[in-house]
Amino acid sequence: MTATDRGQGVLRRATLIGAALCLAMAPVTALALDTAFKTPGAPEALREQLQTASSVMAAQTHGLSTAQELLAAAQSDYNTLVQVLYDQGYFSPVVQIRVDGREAAYIRPLNQPRRIDRIEITVEPGRPFRFGRTEITPLAPGTALPATFAPNQPATTGAIRDAAAAGIKGWREVGHAKAGVAGQRITANHTQARLDAALRLTPGPRLRFGQMTIKGQTGVRDTSIWRIAGFPSGEIYSPEALPTVNARLRRTGTFSSVTLQEGETANPDGTLDVTATFEDMPKRRISFGAELASNEGLDLSATWTHRNLFGGAERLQLEAVLSNIGSSEEIDGRIGARLDRPDRLGPDDSIFYLFELERQDRTNYAVTRGSIGIGTRRVFSDKLVGELSLTANYADADDAFGSDRKFRYAALPLKLEWDRRDSPVDARKGFYLDTEMMPFLGVAGSASGGRLWLDGRAYRTFGAAGRLTLAGRMQLGSVIGAAQSEVSPDLLFFSGGAGTVRGQPYETLGIDEPSSTLLAGGRAFLGASVELRGRITDKISAVGFFDYGAVGSGAFIDGSSPSHSGAGLGVRYDIGGFGPIRLDLAVPVGGSTGDGLQFYIGIGQAF
Repeated sequence: MTATDRGQGVLRRATLIGAALCLAMAPVTALALDTAFKTPGAPEALREQLQTASSVMAAQTHGLSTAQELLAAAQSDYNTLVQVLYDQGYFSPVVQIRVDGREAAYIRPLNQPRRIDRIEITVEPGRPFRFGRTEITPLAPGTALPATFAPNQPATTGAIRDAAAAGIKGWREVGHAKAGVAGQRITANHTQARLDAALRLTPGPRLRFGQMTIKGQTGVRDTSIWRIAGFPSGEIYSPEALPTVNARLRRTGTFSSVTLQEGETANPDGTLDVTATFEDMPKRRISFGAELASNEGLDLSATWTHRNLFGGAERLQLEAVLSNIGSSEEIDGRIGARLDRPDRLGPDDSIFYLFELERQDRTNYAVTRGSIGIGTRRVFSDKLVGELSLTANYADADDAFGSDRKFRYAALPLKLEWDRRDSPVDARKGFYLDTEMMPFLGVAGSASGGRLWLDGRAYRTFGAAGRLTLAGRMQLGSVIGAAQSEVSPDLLFFSGGAGTVRGQPYETLGIDEPSSTLLAGGRAFLGASVELRGRITDKISAVGFFDYGAVGSGAFIDGSSPSHSGAGLGVRYDIGGFGPIRLDLAVPVGGSTGDGLQFYIGIGQAF
């Protein structure tokens, strides 16, 4: 054989080997894969869990088509299915996965099939285990273990995990921040289907809070962050402290993200440092609102907000409102400003300054009013907030009691807001309570007295699918200590319109004043509303409602107080976090203040 012949032979062999390798590595699809899933003796719920967890049974959904992909899915199912069984308390299972008759676990990577036609999974769960001896030591005083981790209870890995988590939580609640699991001993008795579980915890030392280190890109001063946060440096560690600090910082509205991370290890002096990482919201924000009613016209509002005015997370909000555009009433206008400074008093207290100027030109009165004041805001919890302010107020009014009447007074409004709703824009359960008590001291000849206001709302959802919601509202108001003619009309009460009684024209219910053709506002008000909201689809809801309002000349509503009512139907279209778009159609059903159909359009539920 010549050298040339030998070279050609080597070349031919190399070509054949390369072709074989390429053919072996080429992906081969499994056409018309046939699957079978058998669970002899398994309850139906367990069978569904196993089948849902199986990668093989979800192969087509996930787009697995080649032999290599299907074999990998089959081999991964061993661990997946056994873990599901352990989680449900089956500790002696038998799992078989056959790929075209061969056990998948025995198929080696270098001897993979080029084609897969059938995969058959058989799971025999065996007997469900129960706990025999259960032990977790040491435990902090007062630690409550889950009832599922006890002798004769179904033995599941979830119950063991819950017990370990409860034990660690107990130690952390008494200051042992680095408590953990030091070891575990799990023994399965297959003959008796019993599982003995013993966990050993390591509490670690009792720690105190150290320092809070600030990281991230934020325009807020470190000193302001520390003052707002109220970080409990030097106090015994408590896991509840960090969520409280986080909530204080986030409710300023300045930060889009606040992350508090405990140190990995404690300091030699027994303290634990925390790292706070921040991301700021955009400093400026502009928002707009609109509401349309057939009789009241169009209301437009715009708000400009600065979230960090001086570098201390100060919040400045400027607001402008135009009302009654296109209605029979004159156009009303209001401008206002409020500056909140959360870093002035302490972690749960802030100072605010406010200014407001308003012109109301209504059918029964016209008033130009303004106020300026300073106040403090207290956050008692994430659901309960209070405000106390001192304001100087003036009002020049024309009403049923005369023209160019002047009112000057200092007021001390106290407000409490308790919000237990699941959503402020589309509540389905919970309640909301807004109260205000405002004593006012008249100056320059104005009368003194007090004004009380309460707005309560409650919600309850019915049905397994939660598609039916009953909503109720009660409004109460009273002016005490001053006669009806001695109070500025903007402090008195009228009824009718979107905020009180739909179906009745705006502010058409008041008190007849014999000496005037105009209605006077009442010193007392009672309003009640009920809505039945039914979800037709995930986005569309239908609403039926009834509203009632009464106004009294005295400080309280009585049997002689004039009243009216309205009822109607509405539709809502959910647009996400802004709440639903609202359309209500209403007609009068009681009283003599209105006639004909009224409609109302806005964003968010009526209450």
